[in-house]
Amino acid sequence: MASKFVNGLSRRNFLAGTVATIGAPAFAQDLNSSATTEMENDVTPATRHNISSFRALDWRPYFSNLNNGAILVDITSRALHFWTEDGQTYRLYPSSVPLTEDLTRRGRTSVIRKVEGPSWRPTPSMLKRNPEWPAYVGPGPDNPLGTHALYLGWTYYRIHGTHDTRKIGRRSSNGCIGLYNQHIAELFGMTKIGTQVLLI
Repeated sequence: MASKFVNGLSRRNFLAGTVATIGAPAFAQDLNSSATTEMENDVTPATRHNISSFRALDWRPYFSNLNNGAILVDITSRALHFWTEDGQTYRLYPSSVPLTEDLTRRGRTSVIRKVEGPSWRPTPSMLKRNPEWPAYVGPGPDNPLGTHALYLGWTYYRIHGTHDTRKIGRRSSNGCIGLYNQHIAELFGMTKIGTQVLLI
């Protein structure tokens, strides 16, 4: 039988602490601690893989330089990594990712537009799948893009916030990458038009 305690903490306290750590603005967080490893006996293989993959990364295997800064989105681990142009600032954020592989886009692009208080229009394919959806939603608490949006060089693709925090860490989007509103606000302030973006 598995022990009810991990390093002297109850599992309930341990999970609450882990959620608080992931939900806060993150510096190079690495959840590959011995406590996390012990907890993995109680989670599904998919969740266990996600936890072990949510770790700090170096930019060099993915980018030749940090000109204009760089964003790496790892679809598998559901994490967004950001480095400033001078390499002095690094952030790691949990993210939502597309629902299915056919909605997922991978490759290189860049930030081409930044909008605070974005409005939202569903794409033609979204309306086809969900005809009951509104054709337009203005800025505010009902907007699926949250408080801020980074528009990418690919049509219809964005990195944006969400008011529905249940989506973060899950396959829950129609193609975009979602962050907690406090995280997208921080990222929005650090990115530039022309920031490099790589989705893997």
